[in-house]
Formats: sequence, C-alpha cells, structure tokens
Amino acid sequence: MMSLFGLPLATLGALFGGAALVTTVLYILKLRRRRVFVPFAPLWQRVLLDDDANQLFSQLKRWLSLALQLLLLALLVLALGDPRWGSKNDGRHILVLVDTSASMKSTDVAPSRLGAAKIQLLKLVQGLGAADRMLIAKMDAGVTPLSSMTADLGDLTEAVNRLEASDTRVDLRRGIDFAKDVLTGLERSEILLVSDGALDKNVLRSGELKDTKCSYLHIGHSSANVAVTAFSVRRYPLDKSRYELMIEVTNSNEVSATVELRLLGDGILVELTELTLEPGESDSRFYADLGGVSRTLEARVVARDPSLDYQPSDNHGYALLPERRRARVAVVTRGNTYLEAALLLDEYLDVTHVLPDAYPPAGAFDVTIFDGVAPPLDERGGSALYLNPPAEGGPVARGKALRDFGFDTWDRKSPLLRHMAPGNIQAASGYSLRPEPGDTAVATSDFGTFLVAGKRRGHDFVALGFDPRDSDFVLRVGWPLFLLNTIHYFSAEESDYLSAYKTGEVWHIPAAGDDEALQLVDPAGNQRTLPVRHGRAAYFGDRAGFYKLVTRGEGPKQAFAANLVDPVESDITPHAEITLGAARPVGISGFHDGARARVWIYLLLGVAALSLLEWISYHRRMTV
Repeated sequence: MMSLFGLPLATLGALFGGAALVTTVLYILKLRRRRVFVPFAPLWQRVLLDDDANQLFSQLKRWLSLALQLLLLALLVLALGDPRWGSKNDGRHILVLVDTSASMKSTDVAPSRLGAAKIQLLKLVQGLGAADRMLIAKMDAGVTPLSSMTADLGDLTEAVNRLEASDTRVDLRRGIDFAKDVLTGLERSEILLVSDGALDKNVLRSGELKDTKCSYLHIGHSSANVAVTAFSVRRYPLDKSRYELMIEVTNSNEVSATVELRLLGDGILVELTELTLEPGESDSRFYADLGGVSRTLEARVVARDPSLDYQPSDNHGYALLPERRRARVAVVTRGNTYLEAALLLDEYLDVTHVLPDAYPPAGAFDVTIFDGVAPPLDERGGSALYLNPPAEGGPVARGKALRDFGFDTWDRKSPLLRHMAPGNIQAASGYSLRPEPGDTAVATSDFGTFLVAGKRRGHDFVALGFDPRDSDFVLRVGWPLFLLNTIHYFSAEESDYLSAYKTGEVWHIPAAGDDEALQLVDPAGNQRTLPVRHGRAAYFGDRAGFYKLVTRGEGPKQAFAANLVDPVESDITPHAEITLGAARPVGISGFHDGARARVWIYLLLGVAALSLLEWISYHRRMTV
C-alpha cells in the first residue's frame, strides 16, 4: 500500500487538471505543419485543399505526442505528493536505548560490542517504515538523547555515529524512567534496547512497561575478562616520601588466567608481579613501604593469553599521591620539648618558634600553635591550634575543671583523629570547653567536652582542653599523629588528593583560588569550562584516567584521578534473553530494506526518460 506524505490527493488532482488543460490548449494552438520540400507541384494542391486540417480532432491526430506530455505532467505532479510505501497513519514511535557502559567496549565481537551495535542500528534506521519516527538515546550512568523523535534519516544516522562508550556502569532504571517520559501519549510506541544484557537484575524484575512493545538487540558472545576491581593509595603520615597501595584483580573467566600486574609511578615501571588467578577468583594485594614516586600511580593488568581478556577499559587503575609541600608553622610557646620534637618528624614542615612576648612574628604562616597562651590571632597567622588555652582570649569559653579523664567518646570520622586509637589516653587534669553553635565537639569525656573544632573570623581553629604534658598523650604515637593531622587539616593538604573519585558520579571538586570558572582537561585532552560555586566545581565524570584543573593566568593547577574499578561492570557476561518485569522483549520486527525508498526520485527519472523519448519521437517524425 502506498500513501502520500507530501501534497494531499485533492490538491494534486486540482494541479494536474489545471496543468493538463493548459497543456492541451497550448498543444492545439502551437500545432503547425512540418515543412517538407517535394519536387512534384501537384502535391501542393492536395495540401491546400485539405480542409480537415482546421478541424479540432484532426489537429489531435498526433495524439501520441499529447499523451506523452500529459504522462510527463502526471509524473511531475505525483512527485509533489511524495508517495511512499506504507500507511501514513500506521507510523510507529520508536525509542532506541543504546547501552554505552564500559562493558560495551568489549572486543569479543569486531570492532567492539558498541561498534557492532552501531552497524546493526544503521541498518535498522535505513529499514524504518515510511511513517515511523525514532529517537536514539545513549544509556550509561545517565541517559542522553542524541536525536529528537524524528523521521529524518540523516539526523538518525548522525546520532548513531555519535554513540561512544563511557567508563561507567549502566543505569537501567534511569533508562526506563526516560522511556516512560518520552513515550507517554504517543501511539504505537516501542522501545528497542540495544545491549549486551549485563544489566541490573533488580531493575529487570521491576521494570515492566505496560502497553509498550519492547524489543531487544543482543550484542556479544563471551564473558572472558580480567580486571582491576579495587585500587587505592596513600602516603605514610610520618614519611611522605613513602607510600602504600592496595589492589584487587579479578578473573571472570571459567578457566585460570595468568596475568602481569604492572605498577607505574610517574610513567615509569616500578613493580612487576605475575599472578595466576583461578576461575572467578579475586586476588587482593597489599604493597607496603614503596617509594620513588612523586605524583601519579597507574596499575595495569595484562593477560598472557589475550583471548582471556576482551574488556580493555577495566585493565587500569589510577591514583594521585598528595603533592608534597612545606607548611609554614609558627609555634608560640615558652618551651615544650614534646611539642618541638613531634614537629621534627615531618620534613615538610617549616617551623618557626616564637616566645609569647614576641608574637606575632614577621611573615605569613599556614598554622599557628599556641601552647598555653591565647594572644589575639594575627591575620597572617592562618589557622590556629590551642593547647590548654587560658580562661581569657581562647576561641571557646573554658568550663569546669576536669580530673582523671580520657577520650570516652570521639568523632571516629574526624580527620583530626585519623589513624589514632585515643581510647587509652588518660589526662590528669584539664578543663572542659563550651562549643558555640557551629562548632564541632570532636572528643568528650564523661565529665565534659575537651576537644573542639570550629571557625572564628574566617580562620579555622582546634582547641584541646588540657596540657598534653599532664597526660600520657605525649608518650604515645598518637601525639605526633594528632599534631600532623591537625596541620594537614588546616593546610588542606588532602584537598589535592582526589584519587577516590569513581566514574559515573557527580564530582564536587575543591577549587583553589577565587576564580568563578576553571578549565577541566580530561584524560583525552579535551577541555571544558566548569563554573565554581561555594569553592567547588561540579562535574559528571564518565572517563577513567588523570584530570587537570587549570585556573586563569598564573593561578595554581590541580590534578586528580578517577577509576572505573567496578566488579559489576567488569562482569561482561552477555545475555541473549532478558525479562522486563513479567514480559520478555520480543524480536525485532517492522524494519524492511527499501521501506524508505524515495519514490519521487524515480518519478523524476521517469520524467527525464519520457522527455528523451518525446525528443526522439519528434525528430524521428513519429509524433508529427
């Protein structure tokens, strides 16, 4: 069945009728005899005596020429109607959800799962019905439409070519919600899911779409994969030239796999280990006391047998070590050997000792430590740590006296107490502190709070309500840890250590400086501008690797790393059949080669052929 998608039939009929009438009239008016020279004069007598030449029907004796002209006109008018195969009112609205998660980078089919899916999609686009409309959307951690609901094959082809796999897992729930929003109110709506079937089973069980036809295009055939499924690194608090790391490697194959684990520091190989993993085994390794690396660490897994690892994107783990820099510290004290000795443990501290009467010293500092004194904090003094602050001048009011107390409760997530076990620390004497609204009570005894953190006049502070020398605190390893944790907390040294970011999430990146916008350089070298709000730049990360944040002018540069490290996404087992709710998606149908054939082009070619035929017949004296 053929339908008109251009001008309606009534309009075409009127056009043809009017044009045919004009053509016929012009044909009659322009009819003239062809001059033929003959050598015999009596023939002219018959011509001059032929009265029938002036009669209407005698002028149409060359009817074949007029018929050709009318047929040519009919083809031209019909081309304006844009005839196509199929019914104009039977068009489908098809939403194509294409899985672009990390598993679609697998190379078990050439050139990759996503590459094979794009080839199949281009064929389906060419097979759309005359009245069909399609919307193509990529689906990974989010859903991004790449076209509108359109019948334009050019737009749909461009959308398919723009499909690109990310380093995230697929969020099928968002895809289903997007489908419900798009297809609501549309007749003959369909969903075509293009995926390897490695989807969230809980969403599959609850994801039924009522009254919507679902089709499934399956891609992939192998589950062979070896992956880095966990990776983390940290420097030692007391020796920042050394670090330790933890890595987990998983074998998803049904056979054992031998792999090389390569650790690269600043792009140079620093460790090489050969592992043999049993089927389904995850091997966690801890590497302690490593050195020789300034900033970047990368872990690579290489299978000895390439046929056991079809997924390349999860063979890497990335980490960024905190940048080592000196913090300027002013110590205002009348003399405290325990304090001075603890600060010698970190070579990246530039310590200046000042007597209380000589405060403030010249220059600017990141941190000022007040030992038993509390003069007004100089604006150049940075943040402040108060040890046993006096009753007057401290950032918090001093409360009742405390005797024989300890850390009965404390904030286990506080960076001030990181790597510490303060439960055994006991103090002979001290004072409770009275936090103000907005302050944080970090540690409390049964008799009152004695460790408080907060902010005063734009400067962070930490106050400890007892003299460490009146306790066994200074005899424990927790004492230098507490000092170094506090200095690191103040100087925000850990703000550069952003390697914990995971792909597929919105990252809130701390931004140094006062710029309102930053330039983000992703692992591929692409740049984009990120606005800064409340000291952070928000970005949805979908690529694993090393990133850079660049400020304008000569401002500081920041770097951070992001990882896939997702055991779920590293399981690339394809599923030829899936179930959405209680319904199983049906096979793909309704796509036919040539369904979108442009009939009007063939009509115009017919017009050209008829014009040639008419020209030949005229000069061959067949129609004159």
